[in-house]
Amino acid sequence: MQVLSIRSFFDANYQTPLWFKEKISRRALLKSAAGASAIAALPMKSWSLAPADELEQALKTDPWLTLNAVLDHLLPASDSGPGARDIQALNYLYNVVTLQPTEQDEIDFIFKGVGWLNDFSQSQAGKAFVALELKEKESLLRAISKSRAGENWLNTLLNYIFEAMLSPPVYGGNPEGVGWKWLEHKPGFPLPNKGKRYYELPGQKGIAVKVVEAKGSKKA
Repeated sequence: MQVLSIRSFFDANYQTPLWFKEKISRRALLKSAAGASAIAALPMKSWSLAPADELEQALKTDPWLTLNAVLDHLLPASDSGPGARDIQALNYLYNVVTLQPTEQDEIDFIFKGVGWLNDFSQSQAGKAFVALELKEKESLLRAISKSRAGENWLNTLLNYIFEAMLSPPVYGGNPEGVGWKWLEHKPGFPLPNKGKRYYELPGQKGIAVKVVEAKGSKKA
């Protein structure tokens, strides 16, 4: 796993991994073929869920504390539309990383990026990313985006923001279809009614959709 030997976003040894290239290619094909409906129709997985209290504790610590701050910055709430917190992007990403059969190399890359970001933040501002002011966060994210690793890392998180916004709420994001309503999108495939969703069937456990306020964060 190449990412484990990389020490920063600016490490000259970093090369875009195959999993990233394949994922970007697949998503580009889906979007060009059928737009948002293709994402909304992604096949559901059989998931077993960690206890709710375990999830809540995880979202108060790193890497989730920093990921929450980055997601909020990439899609802040505004008068024009919902933000990452409104679409529960962090909850969705947690489910992707812990419950879905996501490639370990991708998970390592997401988590390693948190360490690289905080190391860079400490070197530039003397404090962790979550403690920075808005302009400082913007400056750091723009700086890492100029590196190949940084660009790939931010694109990975942006892709999951879009998935959280466009996927059916049963995945943990897009509560009550808030993303669909904002985009005036009507899903073209029938969705199960409450009580008949796949995780409510015998032998299945529900997906965590509870909004958790990360420690030290503020609502936009």
